Amino acid sequence: MATPPKKSLGRGLGSLIGGGINKPNAETAPAAAPAPSTPGLTLSEILLTQIVPNPRQPRREFDEASVKELAESIRSEGLLQPVVVRKTKDGFELIAGERRFRAFKLLGQKTITARLLEASDASSAVLALVENLQRSDLNPIDEALGIASLMRDFSLTQEAVADRLGKPRATVANSVRLLSLDREIQGYLSKGQISAGHAKVLLAIENLAHRIQATRKVVEEGLSVRATEALVKTFVTDKKKIHRDKEKTIVEDVQKKIASHLSAKVQVTRKGKKGTIIISYEGDDDLARLLEKFGIRL
Repeated sequence: MATPPKKSLGRGLGSLIGGGINKPNAETAPAAAPAPSTPGLTLSEILLTQIVPNPRQPRREFDEASVKELAESIRSEGLLQPVVVRKTKDGFELIAGERRFRAFKLLGQKTITARLLEASDASSAVLALVENLQRSDLNPIDEALGIASLMRDFSLTQEAVADRLGKPRATVANSVRLLSLDREIQGYLSKGQISAGHAKVLLAIENLAHRIQATRKVVEEGLSVRATEALVKTFVTDKKKIHRDKEKTIVEDVQKKIASHLSAKVQVTRKGKKGTIIISYEGDDDLARLLEKFGIRL
């Protein structure tokens, strides 16, 4: 049987389509009887050769084994939910249901039951993303790419995308941030070797080489998100220590050079971008000598 849809969104695909999607108790493929004509709910039998995939499909890879499993389920139980398409100049374009479409092709079927929907490019892209988010195994990188595509192609803000997807804006922002990860780390995330929770924690490591090093350790040792947080702290702490040591070396070097130039005891301190220089002298004659070094005469 096909995996049941995940209920991960506040607004379902049915509510976005308008009128919802009816799920008949017994609907067989590919010869289901058309439902009464209702705006947004028109069912038709369409030739597979007339349908093209959605060019804004967020899922980049389809698991062949999963499609075969779905095909066997459809062979046994029939098509429980039609695909959703929109009319184009040359035929029809899928909005939702590419796995079902692929399964029907695998079964050698000629036609498929489809729900006809009027939708703009933006609405079609949103619906395709929502359908994938509600179903199983859309990986975090594909999700992030889908969101980024909506923002880029249709000039939508994070707030606008969040509203259309029924997600908090912070969730959308965190998703898009994943695309700033190195390709190697994105690969681990796409394959499920690390989770979005791991990735969010690893983003705290600014140094790219260190971030990759930490990620490899997480994958190799199968670290939990909490264990990853502890690991990241060591990298961040080490970075701070390196920075402090570097600053200390610079201050000591400056202190030595001033002391050598003035032939006096000098103490240089620094805090952030500010600091102090203390020059010690021995008696009035030594003070006069130092002042003369600065071009000051008493």
